[in-house]
Amino acid sequence: MNKPVKNETFLKACRKEPVSYTPVWIMRQAGRYMKEYQAIRAKVDFLTLCKTPELATQATLLPVDLLEVDAAILFSDILIPVEAMGMEVVFTEHKGPLFPKPIRGEDDIKGLWVPAVEEKTAFVFEAIRMLRKELSQRIPLIGFSGAPYTLATYMIEGETSRNFNSIKKWMYRSPALLHQLLEKVTKTVIAYVNAQVESGAEAIQIFDTWAGALAGDEYETFSFPYTRQVIDQIRKTGVPAILYINGGGLLLDDMVATGADVISLDWRSDIRKVREKIGERVALQGNLDPCVLYADAKTIRTRVKGILEKYGKGSGHIFNLGHGILPDTPFENAKEMIRAVHEESVIYHK
Repeated sequence: MNKPVKNETFLKACRKEPVSYTPVWIMRQAGRYMKEYQAIRAKVDFLTLCKTPELATQATLLPVDLLEVDAAILFSDILIPVEAMGMEVVFTEHKGPLFPKPIRGEDDIKGLWVPAVEEKTAFVFEAIRMLRKELSQRIPLIGFSGAPYTLATYMIEGETSRNFNSIKKWMYRSPALLHQLLEKVTKTVIAYVNAQVESGAEAIQIFDTWAGALAGDEYETFSFPYTRQVIDQIRKTGVPAILYINGGGLLLDDMVATGADVISLDWRSDIRKVREKIGERVALQGNLDPCVLYADAKTIRTRVKGILEKYGKGSGHIFNLGHGILPDTPFENAKEMIRAVHEESVIYHK
């Protein structure tokens, strides 16, 4: 069982327990906007960084030490378990991940396996154990995984897509095959998040990034039941489950129905309206537009105050961006956002 952490503000907010200020962390907080991260990447490629526990630990700790965030998130990638299933993944600098041989039919699905994650992705769990030791209970450590639908999207599309033509063809032409793939991916994700918790992760965020491109009926058929299976398993471990969908503002009721403890909002949603709609049932995370961090310090603080005011008094809010921090974000602006959240949120917790 995990020992209590000294700074439990993030975990308390996940559970909607009283806190003295609003906790904050940043999606992709260990990334290219930091010169210290760039120095690590200059020596190794991205996948090597993910697969070397010492380097992944070093990258994860950078924002903890330099930004003073309230939670660390494991440095890794959502496609690590997909590679462990038997697919080749190539990470490119400008186009993102590529699958040289994407899933094209039933034979490709049969060629995948549900891996023994403790063996195939052992480097992930070793990094988690290292991080728990290095963090020395200062702040909690978040683990994560892609949701089954989002992982299946990458596996079928073969790369990041704008219209998701390939997977949607499967939905309408071969739905049984798509379910067959989703079932196999779900078993992998469940094993993967279980092992993260067993290794020391104190919360798990599920990224269903591409589910926002689905209409409600398609979400309920091809994403929701599989995400719910994963979240059910996370909750059985006793750690908070966070669900993020980019463009998920129209899926809020379904997102709550997955059982997630925290719903992470993109920047398109009005957090006041969301709290009125679902905020008594779950905690909320977000949701500053990442592009606000291009502004001057005064504007950043004003926009931070605006989101804090919209959420209002009481716990159950974890401040974050509405998507990952952008690579050309000035580091000092990220630091100003963290500082502003810590300073300006106190009045909402008295």
